[in-house]
Amino acid sequence: MSDHELRKEAHDVDVTVWVGKSGVDAVVDELADQLDDRKLVKVKFLRAARGGTSTEALADELAEAVGADLIETRGNTAVLH
Repeated sequence: MSDHELRKEAHDVDVTVWVGKSGVDAVVDELADQLDDRKLVKVKFLRAARGGTSTEALADELAEAVGADLIETRGNTAVLH
């Protein structure tokens, strides 16, 4: 599927992973499990996780940690495939 098709499909997906003050490392295993079960996972980065870092940088770090593709970031939410 193209990124455009995946973005359209992600529109109806609910957030199932929240990254908080514990950071990206705390959700790597959970995200990997969810990506095994479904095609797309939405991740919300809470204010405590962001600190002075951008959502895009955190999403890239998380995608790299689980070996996933980052489809898009919008606001404080990222979609991974």
